[in-house]
Amino acid sequence: MTSATPRTADHPVDPLFLERWSPRAFTGEPIADADLMAMFEAARWAPSSYNSQPWRFVYARRDTPRWEPLFGLLVPFNQGWVKTASALVFLASSEMMNTKDGLQPSWSHSFDAGTASGYLQLQAVRMGWHVHGMTGFDKDRAPDVLGLPARHRVEAAFAIGRRADPATLPEEQRAREVPSGRRPLSDFVFEGGFPPREA
Repeated sequence: MTSATPRTADHPVDPLFLERWSPRAFTGEPIADADLMAMFEAARWAPSSYNSQPWRFVYARRDTPRWEPLFGLLVPFNQGWVKTASALVFLASSEMMNTKDGLQPSWSHSFDAGTASGYLQLQAVRMGWHVHGMTGFDKDRAPDVLGLPARHRVEAAFAIGRRADPATLPEEQRAREVPSGRRPLSDFVFEGGFPPREA
């Protein structure tokens, strides 16, 4: 078993996977462009169908002119805690990919973009940063604000920052500022096929 307080894995895994979680309390300290580029570099090496690399990232650092338009896309609840993040990132994916038969729809563009986001998040943890993903943003306005090209889909937004004392959060959020657990493997891993449906 592998432990990273307060989490314990049932099977041996690198502690990095347990150290990754999604806090809301951030220090608000500036993030260097080099740190962000290292995270995007990790995402760059994610696998994808036909090596199509459908992920697209749009980011802004807090206290820069590009921050406010992206921050303005978030729902009020998320704005309440993202305001102390160091950077805000939106992830989109291209619905089309180049194949030997030309440009074709991609079945796995969202899946591939999600894999890239996982790589980014693990790199962030390795560097002492944390990433909190969210889908609470204005999905109607996001394509225009981000300048999204045709045949692309906005997948999620991510706040990046260094963890702060949970006491900086509103009282109702403090109790949730701990790494969450996970369901057991038996809930979602099946050898040979799904179990028979119950009558």
